[in-house]
Amino acid sequence: MSPAPPVALRRDPDQTRQQLLSAAFEEIHKHGFRAASLDAILLKTGVTKGALYHHFENKAELGYAVVDEIIRPFVEENWRPVTGASNVIDTAVALCKRLTRERTDRGLMFGCPFNNLINEMSPVDEGFRERLSAILKNWRAGVIKALKNGQIAGQVRKDVAPADAAAFIISSIEGSVGMGKATQSREFLESSFRGLVDYLEHLRPKHCDE
Repeated sequence: MSPAPPVALRRDPDQTRQQLLSAAFEEIHKHGFRAASLDAILLKTGVTKGALYHHFENKAELGYAVVDEIIRPFVEENWRPVTGASNVIDTAVALCKRLTRERTDRGLMFGCPFNNLINEMSPVDEGFRERLSAILKNWRAGVIKALKNGQIAGQVRKDVAPADAAAFIISSIEGSVGMGKATQSREFLESSFRGLVDYLEHLRPKHCDE
């Protein structure tokens, strides 16, 4: 009977799972889900195939976990400041400017992981579609609520339809990032976000601009 490995060399199951998720996210973001290589994920993590299948029944389950545990928190973290803002327009404008400023060359090259999977997997896999749709539904609901609160506070025009505005804002963000990826043009991305900021400014009541 061989001795147990030193504690430092033993794999913690939770840590192993997180390493697999992190590596899978990077692989999926770079290549898409269907082209993502399990062998590349294993090579990057040093995890055996048996250990991978201990944590995830198959590649689809690994992909679902990436959506649930990495992509959903990523989307929520970015938009939580807006949904809980004391001034929704100010916060949304600041966020759009930050997203533009902080977009890395890698982010421009590979686009938004959330939007990538919507385009790739929603039409062909119900598990992905349901998860991604739920993220989008919650995101939109949060923006709708923030806009309604802004109307109550006198920060958003009363004639604005919150549901329509929320759908347009989200579509503009994801479309801007997607087109930036397609053109590999930072100028296109920045111009698109400037247009969105201009739209957001026009949601203010007239007295806010005077």
